[in-house]
Amino acid sequence: MCERGYQGRSPCLVSSTHSKIMHFSSLRQSLATAYSSLCAYPRALGWPRLLDRTERHARERTVNCWEGIDSINMRLALLTFATLFLLGYSSAQISPGPLSRAHQSLEGATQCTSCHRFGGEAILKCVDCHSEIAERLTSKKGLHATYGLKEGSSQECARCHSEHNGRDFQLVRFEPRNFDHRQTGYVLQGKHAGLSCNLCHNPEHIAGALRSSIKVQDLSRTFLGLSPACTTCHQDAHNGRLGTECAQCHSSTDWKNTAGQFDHSRTRFPLTGLHDQVQCQRCHTPGPDTKPRYVGLPFSKCTDCHSDPHAGSFAPQSCQSCHNTGGWKQVSTSALNKSFDHSKTKYPLLGKHQQVDCVSCHRRGDFKQPLAFQKCMDCHRDEHEGQFAQRVGGEECSSCHSVEGFKPATFGLQEHSVTAYPLQGKHATLQCAQCHIPHGKETLYKIKFGRCLDCHTDEHQRQFAAAPYLNRCEQCHTLDGYKPSTFGLARHRQSRFVLTGAHQAVTCRECHKPPSQASAQIKPAVPYHFEDMSCAGCHEDPHRGQFGKRMQHLTNGQPVGCEACHTNKTWTDLSRFDHSQTEFPLAGTHRAVACIDCHKPSNLETKLANVDFHATPKQCEDCHADAHGAQFAKTEGVTRCGNCHNSTRWKPSLFDHDKQSAFPLREVHRNGRCVDCHKLNRVINGKTVLFYAPTPKECTDCHGANIPDKIGKS
Repeated sequence: MCERGYQGRSPCLVSSTHSKIMHFSSLRQSLATAYSSLCAYPRALGWPRLLDRTERHARERTVNCWEGIDSINMRLALLTFATLFLLGYSSAQISPGPLSRAHQSLEGATQCTSCHRFGGEAILKCVDCHSEIAERLTSKKGLHATYGLKEGSSQECARCHSEHNGRDFQLVRFEPRNFDHRQTGYVLQGKHAGLSCNLCHNPEHIAGALRSSIKVQDLSRTFLGLSPACTTCHQDAHNGRLGTECAQCHSSTDWKNTAGQFDHSRTRFPLTGLHDQVQCQRCHTPGPDTKPRYVGLPFSKCTDCHSDPHAGSFAPQSCQSCHNTGGWKQVSTSALNKSFDHSKTKYPLLGKHQQVDCVSCHRRGDFKQPLAFQKCMDCHRDEHEGQFAQRVGGEECSSCHSVEGFKPATFGLQEHSVTAYPLQGKHATLQCAQCHIPHGKETLYKIKFGRCLDCHTDEHQRQFAAAPYLNRCEQCHTLDGYKPSTFGLARHRQSRFVLTGAHQAVTCRECHKPPSQASAQIKPAVPYHFEDMSCAGCHEDPHRGQFGKRMQHLTNGQPVGCEACHTNKTWTDLSRFDHSQTEFPLAGTHRAVACIDCHKPSNLETKLANVDFHATPKQCEDCHADAHGAQFAKTEGVTRCGNCHNSTRWKPSLFDHDKQSAFPLREVHRNGRCVDCHKLNRVINGKTVLFYAPTPKECTDCHGANIPDKIGKS
């Protein structure tokens, strides 16, 4: 059976194979699990056909071996043989390639689980060995922490560090020139930005406590193990006397420039005033070791650093009694007053003098040098440049000023009253600077004052420059106020335009007002001289030239203008207008008719301002309605009222029955009333109108058939 079953293969092979099958029959379950894992691993690594190829190879070598074994034993034998074969064959068939030189000690199928965890999906175990990286991921520090890797996971490592690519494959690819150091959490700034990597990343700078945690044996090949503290690379120049936080005073830009970094206010000697501007080395001088001293410096007294310019003349007073750190020359007056009583000297300090710095009078701090002080000019210069040198008292300032302040001056109204120009009226309310225009030292106090225009501008722009006014403002104005003017009605009678009638009640500004087209930049002068003194010079012609010819009539060689009809007493006084001189003289009842009844304004206006007087009709029928219902209208449709009526009165009519009708009135007919014969009434436009035609002409039409003979013979 053996020979038949193995087809000439060695009995030893059969016996060995059978013994292996029997030996592992008790481990069926565990082998099945391992087999499943081995099957899953190559498929996870992208080798789905590897296991199939291995199984097929095993079956081809042992196909006839299982004919005498039941199906269960056959499966177990196949599984066991495949497992044994896979263990011996994996180095050539499972591994995708040799490991890099760094991992070559893990080469071989028995070492796979050192880096891989099997069971379903293949899982990498990089951080199990590289614990220093795992620790930095956990603490979220360093470069790897910026990649968003999951804590404790190694699945993303292969994205940058790929294995099984050969012995000489470079696992870490690092290009210093293109590396962004900000990703590590330590930004390179200032002088750090230009340094090469190995100046910081070298074994000398790796702390001893961190050396054991780094897996790389050659510490010159790692970037781990550096502390961000300055003392990692730099020597502490202060030997720990100022702590370990160098950045409190220094920066990576300039080691020596500590401005704005070190907070001296936290020390026992806060820097105030000008001390804050002093360079550090001016106070922190070298000690015996030639290094700057930062502790043990005396500072309780000013003389610890500064020399006494007064040579002890103010002992036992301290410098702070008069001076402060704001500046040597800024002497504290209040402090000095407490320590030095100037009132005991020949010149007690009063007023503003109490606020003056000592060195302003005592030059160079020499308080023993005698000073002249009898006159203001001993210390102060003449701000007025000798303008008052000739007056009583000369240039002595105290006649106008006091020690309480140079301004305001004590020179007031009373003092001004004894000058050549006493201040009166509104002038007494002015500030000095309004006349004595400030120009610093060039301010003039001796100024012209003989004429108003020496100070004031000519508001009338030379309208009164000629005789008799000659720009003498006082002829119309007073010192009590520019307005109101003293130029009244009496003065106006002396002008070319005497005010009469209603003009006497008009205010000045209604005639004398600025031009309507005045510019906003240039203040126009109010006109007081008018070339045209006719009514139209001020008033608008409401008649728009309808009476131009009438207004041109001359009186005393001048056109009468509006006064041809009106007077200056009142506009409605038309006593000068004579209607008889027009084309339509008023007669009869027309004389009693108001103007507006004939001269009707448009647009239902109630005044005659916009009436066209020449357009007023002149015929009766143009104004009056036809009372006869157009029964007397001619062919043109117009009833001529003048044929029967006149303007004296409407009744009685002037109609001549004998000449103007076909029925002359004779005898008793002459005494009859019109309505006795004319009885035909018609309603025209809602009114009853007596119609005169047709009227019967035969006697019988009115008197009937029984007419007396006497009447009939008539």
